[in-house]
Amino acid sequence: MDIVYKNILFICSANKQRSKTAEDYFSAKYPKKTFTSAGTNLKICKREGTNPLTIELLEEADLIFVMENMHKKQIIDFLGDKLTKDITILNISDLYKYYSKELIDILEDKLGKYFEKIFAL
Repeated sequence: MDIVYKNILFICSANKQRSKTAEDYFSAKYPKKTFTSAGTNLKICKREGTNPLTIELLEEADLIFVMENMHKKQIIDFLGDKLTKDITILNISDLYKYYSKELIDILEDKLGKYFEKIFAL
């Protein structure tokens, strides 16, 4: 039986640049899938009006991608042994502006072929 990936979650610190770009870019590319993004820094998310990471978002996600190792560590520290899903680290530093060509190119390089493969199932 093939796994159906419907809900994909991207996580960074503030949900302003990296994860929001990934959500918006891949949502446009794959409109039949649900892409969501969130930030681990709740204070910044509240101040900026961006999407904070919640347990519900993690539970609903079929695939979870974080931009840096520290984001994975924060999730594991927060959830402990309640986390039963794999988290993929993309290793994208906080150097890019929202929807910048460089960031889109990196996201496409890291995830483009993977998404094409799993969404073709």
